[in-house]
Amino acid sequence: MEQKKVEALTFEEALAELEKIVAQLETGDLTLEASLSLFERGQKLAVRCNTQLEQASIRIEQLTTDGEIVELPSL
Repeated sequence: MEQKKVEALTFEEALAELEKIVAQLETGDLTLEASLSLFERGQKLAVRCNTQLEQASIRIEQLTTDGEIVELPSL
């Protein structure tokens, strides 16, 4: 099965895949190479999730008193 690029995943997709990777790594049944490959993917997924959470937090902080979101310039 072809993996989606990490940047294309939603928060929910990235988190679900990260949870699967953690479960696989915890079994200890993988080769060293497979473990390293999964760990690298997991690191990228964790960064993706953290970035999306930070962006959500910024949006929440930018809510105006009447509930509208103030658009921030792109980073």
